[in-house]
Parts: sequence; structure tokens; C-alpha cells
Amino acid sequence: MISAVEDSICVLDWRYGSKEMRELFERRSILKRMAKVEVALLYALSKIGLVKEEDVSIVDKNIDKIDPERVSNLERKLGHDVMALTVHLAELSGEAGKFIHFGATSYDIVDTTNALIFKDAITIVKNKLKKIILLLIEYSQKYQELVMVGRTHGQHALPITLGFKFANYVYEFSRSLERLNDTSKRVLKIKFAGAVGTMASWKDKGLEIEKYVSEYLGLPPHEISTQIAPRDGFAELISDLAILGSQLDRLALEIRELMRPEILELAEGSAETRVGSSTMPHKENPVTAEKISGLAKVLRGLIVSELENIPLWHERDLTNSSSERIIISHAFLIIDEMLDSMLSLLSNLKIYPENMRKNLELSKGLIMAESLMISLTQANIPRHIAHEMVMKLSREAEKEGKSLLEVALNSDEIVKILGREKIIESLNPYNYLGSYKELIQRAISYAKSIVEQS
Repeated sequence: MISAVEDSICVLDWRYGSKEMRELFERRSILKRMAKVEVALLYALSKIGLVKEEDVSIVDKNIDKIDPERVSNLERKLGHDVMALTVHLAELSGEAGKFIHFGATSYDIVDTTNALIFKDAITIVKNKLKKIILLLIEYSQKYQELVMVGRTHGQHALPITLGFKFANYVYEFSRSLERLNDTSKRVLKIKFAGAVGTMASWKDKGLEIEKYVSEYLGLPPHEISTQIAPRDGFAELISDLAILGSQLDRLALEIRELMRPEILELAEGSAETRVGSSTMPHKENPVTAEKISGLAKVLRGLIVSELENIPLWHERDLTNSSSERIIISHAFLIIDEMLDSMLSLLSNLKIYPENMRKNLELSKGLIMAESLMISLTQANIPRHIAHEMVMKLSREAEKEGKSLLEVALNSDEIVKILGREKIIESLNPYNYLGSYKELIQRAISYAKSIVEQS
């Protein structure tokens, strides 16, 4: 007999995504949430005197009896997924279920179910993101004084510290957490307004019914809608997840680059214990980081599809439905896998301080050219002249294979302007870190405030 995994088509069924996230999007789970929304409607109808309270209780107890296979069979017959569920729930409930789905349109159920799923899925994402932020805060503080090369355009630029590098990611990830907090205000809302959004089927009781559904489910309603909840919120949410995915990609890419043998300042700790290549036994590959980067490509691609779901015909057409069956679940399962992978990667990250020191000296002091230029400018040499002087010294040092310090100390002109002691001080990378401590602390303080709000 073929197992569910062996018979699976989508890789998300068995390879990517945590159990807790995957369960949110399993068919049985979605059907039960949809049924819960139907019960919320019955609860509202009982509050206005149309349904007996005991009938609400009977239908509620039948949620656990829902058979996905029976729903699928009904859907094949009826050609409508929500109708298939309501018929099945009515079958299970007998006389108590005669008012199931009364006055509702399908997307009252679907979009309210989406909001319930979003609530739990966003919570999972935020909890994992907070763990990453707190771990990076710990690294920012631990490695605040570990000086290394700062690089721009792939070239040595100025010295920074590893803690400063980590603090930049603390800040960026905190912005994603803040973004999810903000977007949640727009997407965690029920939609209960009938076929075109006017609540006509409930006559003058629509707002009251909406209030009771909201009360039952613990989510506020959209202020107004068409047949469906506004899709700009869905597009915003998927965009937020893709932005977070791209930030994870950026950190993964940084680790991949710094793991190269000729740099080797950071590395995946688990790489040394796993097979790197089926043919090259020596290989230690950054496969976790590469997986993160690969999944980010897919996640970014989902944005366009969800943006396309904003413009629908009139009060709604069906073009969003099929695409969102793929987009929503895939986006959350992909970001979930990426977050778990990043947590694993960071928890096992290897740091090579000795290589950072070695690479810091690789340019023979050229990394400190700006510092020397600044000192000359402060000694009343026009900035553009100072730039030209130091550029000539740098070229000379490169040509002769000497350090910038050697060349500068051998320059009578530079020594006359600055003196030997000032030259040595200016070319010490440990003296040219600016306000790094204050900037690290500022990023950490910001991050902690966002985490506390979340």
C-alpha cells in the first residue's frame, strides 16, 4: 500500500513546513474551521431568536464527526465545496441543522475561515521570528567587539564588528515583526455580509448577526465588503511574508559568502557532519542557507499572483479562489520552513575570529585609507586634496607590495603634516569603528520594544 508521503505530489506535504503549520492547512482542519464559522452563524441566529440554543450545541458537537471523504464526494456531485460541507453538516445534525448557512454566502464562510487560519499562522510565524531576533540580539552583544572587514561591492571597505553586522539583521527582522503586527489589524477580521456585501438576506438583522458572529469567533468585522473581504489585505500579508523571506535570504546569502574557504569567517556548524557531495568527500556545503535562498525565490513569486487577485469583476468573480488555494498555504509553509531553517542555522553557527583578523590584514592597511584621509583633512588639507594624496599612497602600496602604514611613514609629506604617532593611530582599524556601540544598542532597544508589543 502506498503511504501518503509516497503518493504525495506537493513537496510541502512531506519535506517543508512544521507539523503545527501544516496542520492548519490540512483538509480536515480547514473543514472543521469552516464548520466552526457555520456554528458561529447559528449562534448569531439563536441570539435573534431564529434558532434554538440546543440546536447550536448539537451542530457544534458534530464538527468532530466531519468526514472529508464524504465532503469530497458531495463536492463532485454538487460542484461546490462550501455547499458540500453544509450539506454534510446538515446530514450529521438532522433537524438541528436546518438553519445551517442561513443567509450566508460561501465567502462569508471562506474568508472568515481564512481570518481564523491567518490568526494562528501569523502567531506561529511571529513566535519563530521573535526567537531569531532574540538570538541575533544575543550575538550582537556577544560579538560587539569582534572586529572584522566590512565589505561593499564585494570589496574590503571599512572595519566593522561582527556584533554590528548582526545588529543590522536584528533591526531588519524587527521591522518585519512590526509589519506583521500592523498588517494583522487589516486581515484578522471576519467577513459576514452576504452575496454582495449588503446583508440583504438577513433584512434589518444583518449588523446584529455580524456582531454576534464576531463575538463568537473573537475577531472584529470588516467595515464594509463586497462578496469577499478586500484582497489588498491578502496581498499585503503575502508581501510581508515575502519581504521577511527576502531578509532571511539576505542573511543566508551572507553566511554562504562568508563560508567560502578563502574567507571562512562564518560557517554552518552542521556542515562538517553531513555529506556535502555524492562524489567529492571533502565538501562542506552551506545547504541550509542555500535552501533558505531557494525557497525565497518561490515566496517572492507568489506576490504577483496575490496582487492579481485585487482587481476582480464588480462585486467579485471566482478568479481569486483557485489561486489562493495554492498561494496562502504555500506562502505560510514556505516561510515556516525558512524560519525553522534559519533558527537551526544560527543555533549551530560557527565563528572564526582568527580568520576575521587575518582577513582584516589582507589588504595591508588599505582598508584604513579613509581614516588617513579624514586625519589629513582635519589637519587643514582640503578634503579633495587629501583624497588624492591617500589614493596615490594606496596605489604605491599595492604596486610595491607594502602596507599603507609603511608607505605613509616613508612619505616625508604625510609625516610632516600628521606626525608618525598620528599616522599609526589613524591606520589602526580598532580605532575606526565610529559609534558602533551606540548603534548596536539603538537597534537592540528598538527590537526589544517591537518584541514586547508582539
